[in-house]
Amino acid sequence: MEELKKLIEKIKNLNYQNMYNEDFLLTWEKTNDEIESVFTVAKILRKMRENNISSKIFDSGLGISVFRDNSTRTRFSFASACNLLGLEVQDLEEGKSQIAHGETVRETANMISFMADVIGIRDDMFIGKGNTYMRNVSQAVQSGYDVGVLEQRPTLVNLQCDIDHPTQSMADMAHLIDHFGGVENLKGKKIAMTWAYSPSYGKPLSVPQGIIGLSTRMGMEVTLAHPEGYDLMSEVEQIARENAAKSGGKFIKTNSMQEAFKDADIVYPKSWAPFAAMEKRTNLYGEGKFEEIKVLEKELLEQNAKHKDWECTESMMELTNGGKALYLHCLPADITDVSCKEGEVAASVFDRYRTPLYRQAGYKPYVIAAMMFLSKVKNPVETMKLLIEKSKERFSGK
Repeated sequence: MEELKKLIEKIKNLNYQNMYNEDFLLTWEKTNDEIESVFTVAKILRKMRENNISSKIFDSGLGISVFRDNSTRTRFSFASACNLLGLEVQDLEEGKSQIAHGETVRETANMISFMADVIGIRDDMFIGKGNTYMRNVSQAVQSGYDVGVLEQRPTLVNLQCDIDHPTQSMADMAHLIDHFGGVENLKGKKIAMTWAYSPSYGKPLSVPQGIIGLSTRMGMEVTLAHPEGYDLMSEVEQIARENAAKSGGKFIKTNSMQEAFKDADIVYPKSWAPFAAMEKRTNLYGEGKFEEIKVLEKELLEQNAKHKDWECTESMMELTNGGKALYLHCLPADITDVSCKEGEVAASVFDRYRTPLYRQAGYKPYVIAAMMFLSKVKNPVETMKLLIEKSKERFSGK
């Protein structure tokens, strides 16, 4: 209880007020205080659950999930976050809705929102589309609320788009903060965000972009490594450079995985598709050139195959700080001789870090719940105090 009270007192000194009734679409749109508020509220919610204290602030309402790409961790994390706060979850299956019959984004957004408090969207497949779609939904529900069609304005949470994966990068950072004993201990830590070989093509750029966009704000020394031609969005790289300059950190680019791993405290080997190729793929889909897409896929797989040595092996891990860098991955990883013949990471490395990886994933429900909480609750401090004072048991069984 004392720790919970200290965490609540910490929130008092943070400027989070502008998060009320606002969406969470990109981490770099939020201030440092707002980012820290999410981490703090997430920790409070986790402590409450660990102490069997109910954190339900709703007794009715919906959390709408819209997944335009496959998901395990994020889908269940969103559902868990909604349940933690007292919302029920309803999936929008676009194939079973009137979207298939030409219903507009504006109409769909309002029709699903009559009793919705939160909408979580994953739309990461096409460059220039996902984040734009989220903003179109946001504008539609705001318009519905302004004219009185909607009794409340649902909050939008980006569950991964073409630009950023804020719930992933925030969960990863929460993991690092706990692992290293506080956010202040991240300053100067070296993190290697590196491309790694995958036998598949088309993995989104949003995870590495989210990592470089957030970790550079923490004063960390961030190295982005990839083979020539596997560039990220230049706009996001510029954001990382600016963040590093402000925080006193570093942002370095290299075409050597070994160079990135050398003396690193954290490594994040993860495959992604080249930005230029994903942009071309988006254009081809828009033009209906499906045969050309097949040709592009073949070219990209052949290009990937030239870089099979970009694997997180035991010898690669030996290059890190004391040979004991923390290994991160958003999961699922392509594990050599397990999930594929050749992949991102050696089985022995992955197995050694399996427990920390599961812990890493375990922060996401609380991060999503914190984003929702700060958007829906006008006075988080008083609401948290009330929840703890009531100390209503989440589970009363023996």
